[in-house]
Amino acid sequence: MIEFMNLPFKENELEPFISEETIKFHYSKHHRAYVEKVNELIKGTEFDNMTLEDIILKTFEKPEFRTLYNNAGQVYNHNLYWHSMGVGAKFDDEMNARIVEDFGCKENLHKKLVEEALKVFGSGWVFLVENMDGKLEIMPMPNGETPLVKNCKPILTIDVWEHAYYIDYQNRRKDYAEGMITLLQL
Repeated sequence: MIEFMNLPFKENELEPFISEETIKFHYSKHHRAYVEKVNELIKGTEFDNMTLEDIILKTFEKPEFRTLYNNAGQVYNHNLYWHSMGVGAKFDDEMNARIVEDFGCKENLHKKLVEEALKVFGSGWVFLVENMDGKLEIMPMPNGETPLVKNCKPILTIDVWEHAYYIDYQNRRKDYAEGMITLLQL
């Protein structure tokens, strides 16, 4: 069974960038629905006692498990999204040096995250990942895809599905993505 995570902050703590109303809608309705669907789909199957990561890896590119894969990916991505808030403040000197090495400076990382968030057509995610070569890179992914299936380690993410920002920003995805840079504390 996959657990529905607790938010690592109060529902109103992200204001003015993300409203309590958006958090209640996004977390309590969308995220919860993905967790419930995964649990419905794995009950009594070979996936019943697997970790979320194992479910994702074992169902990737298997058409018969596409619904499970999509929902499991969404749970994983949302878990990372909520834990991404403030993550930059936790970066140690080594991580900050890696950002400078791989992006030139933090401002370049910010700019690239926003640019990639704007390029995602429709719904998806933008991740900061450590790739297979140990380098940091920005990885946009459509729908419920996750960098785990690309052998990359996700560090943080920006959710660019409309439910993440539409109440507060309507169609102003750039304003939302720029606000996310502040919330990520990069």
